[in-house]
Amino acid sequence: MDKNKVDIDDTNISLDLSDATQAVKENRFQDAILLLKRILKDQPDNIDALYLSAVSSRFLKKFDESKSYIMDLLSNAPDMGRAYQEYGHLNRDQGNEEKAVMHYRQACELNPALVASWNFLFQYFTKYKNKPAADHAEEQLKKLKSLPALLLYISQILNEGRLGLAEEKCRAFLKKNPTHTYAMSLLAEIANRLGYFDDAEFLLEKAVEFSPDDGDLRTKYAEILRKKQKFSKTMEQVEILCEKFPNNLNYKAQKASEIMQNGDHQEAINLLNDILKKNPYNFSTLTSRGHAQKTLGKTDQAIESYQSAYQIKPDHGEAFFSLANLKTYSFTNQELDNMRTQVERIDLSLRDKAYFHFALAQGCEVKGEFEEAFHHLVRGNQIKKDQSQYSIERMDNELSAQMNVCDDSFFTDLGDGGYQTKDPIFILGLPRAGSTLIEQILASHSMIDGTLELPNILSIAQSLRGEDIYGKLGNYPKSMKSMTPDQRKVLGRNFIEDTRMHRKDAPFFTDKMPNNFRHIGLIHLIMPNAKIIDARRYPLDCCFSMFKQLFAQGQEFTYGLEEAGSYYNSYVKLMNHWESVLPGKILRVNNEDIVEDLEGQVSNILEFLELPFEEECISFYETERSVRTASSEQVRKPVNKEGMGRWKPYARYLKPLVKTLDKDLLKSEDIIHINE
Repeated sequence: MDKNKVDIDDTNISLDLSDATQAVKENRFQDAILLLKRILKDQPDNIDALYLSAVSSRFLKKFDESKSYIMDLLSNAPDMGRAYQEYGHLNRDQGNEEKAVMHYRQACELNPALVASWNFLFQYFTKYKNKPAADHAEEQLKKLKSLPALLLYISQILNEGRLGLAEEKCRAFLKKNPTHTYAMSLLAEIANRLGYFDDAEFLLEKAVEFSPDDGDLRTKYAEILRKKQKFSKTMEQVEILCEKFPNNLNYKAQKASEIMQNGDHQEAINLLNDILKKNPYNFSTLTSRGHAQKTLGKTDQAIESYQSAYQIKPDHGEAFFSLANLKTYSFTNQELDNMRTQVERIDLSLRDKAYFHFALAQGCEVKGEFEEAFHHLVRGNQIKKDQSQYSIERMDNELSAQMNVCDDSFFTDLGDGGYQTKDPIFILGLPRAGSTLIEQILASHSMIDGTLELPNILSIAQSLRGEDIYGKLGNYPKSMKSMTPDQRKVLGRNFIEDTRMHRKDAPFFTDKMPNNFRHIGLIHLIMPNAKIIDARRYPLDCCFSMFKQLFAQGQEFTYGLEEAGSYYNSYVKLMNHWESVLPGKILRVNNEDIVEDLEGQVSNILEFLELPFEEECISFYETERSVRTASSEQVRKPVNKEGMGRWKPYARYLKPLVKTLDKDLLKSEDIIHINE
């Protein structure tokens, strides 16, 4: 193909699109359609051309054509807020008010900066005397209409995923307007999406100081505090919200969520029940109640809550996924058929589609329908993969940097230092590798508090990057080379102080953040006496289990079989390096060994931790504590072999995984079985 011809074609399409955009602005819709048809002939999936074609056709009252363009648009961009807004306009112009409201709501959920959608909702809620909803819509309208045009534009492109351009324009605006709270919140959201939580917290803290009566700002501040697991500070902000806005049920629901995070799930359920008395059709509150009941081990009640939620909102994917995520629930044929219908809807958000695909995968597997189950796993993971910026090469480089910096001479050259605490026990490795089981065993010991997947080590590593522009690699891990003994001691002490809120009275506590395996060098520098346990699982079981699990956030390496296999290889390579440069620092615990010899492995772990044997660690499944991970139901049962070999019915689909995994990690008979 002639490269120059491609360049010329792209230039022509760009010019046509620019001319078509101008024609739409000047209400020359027929001229716009002619230009747009030329573009769509060469690029039938061009999102901008499809959107403008839908708009132009609607204004020309060619409603069927407009709907056809919208369907094509949603097929290519299911989470595009402006597409749902246009669908709302189309239904409005055809006199279908109820459908219009549904699509305007979808538009505002996906892109809160759409003035036209909020305006229609305000008028609709006012007309039908829904004062709380009308007040909320009016508040959003006032805020958006008060914004400079540039910030409105930044907000829209941010919500369409164009983070780089949004960041560039937002920083330029803040240089000229350093105290503009909405601009600060936009930059905080960009930082949040890219994982720079410290920056997001700082920006929102300052924004709330400037505008203490802005409920949305304070909500965003509370959300980032929660993400950083600063639960006491989060609760302070939510209490303020509830005091300032006593009739806002959303803030009350947020308070219930914070109460859950603080461990009082029954109190959270009581508050959620109060909300449901005032609004019994609040499906999201029912789902939240289900989560609290699940965490307390009240599985039957959780099932009832999730079912009630989807009966109110049949396309509420989270409720179906939550049932599947119990790992013990069997969907009825009717529930499976309902999910199959929902997942094929064009106007379903990507978030809900992903929920439905993963729920269907679980449901079909239980029925023995493995071909359909794998189909849904592929589609659900593809949705997440398309939203991700994960790169195998970039991750390999990041993990290799740890080995290059923390070489044989690194720890010797830096010498002694750090905070001399023995309190933390780090349980790390890969997701779905058995870390929750090990944590439950250890939390059953009288001298150990089981906590959470604490983000503190990841935050410290992020702070050592030293870059102020998002998306850059920064100076970490090289920056560890210049750390002084005092700096290391301060970071270690801060870790202990910042995590104290999660502990009770035991002298030791667990931190089971899996991804901490990337930062064992940092952990050793700042807390040289900390104990580290590597939770490991046979790669086919582990990687396929990761591929089957829809994680709440992060873990982007799980969205493809090749990505999962490559990450497993890199994890093993890095762990081998840590064991070489820090001999005796890490205890490897294989999940299969725990299954085969629970008592022997428990004794081995406790000996490594220098703690006395306690029988309660063997009967860990009787321990009454909140378990919040996807393994919560499994660790409430005695050790069994149910999780072993779950990949075998899918063997013929797993060639990409076997091809990627290092062969010396696999059993030869498994390689033969998959390649048959």
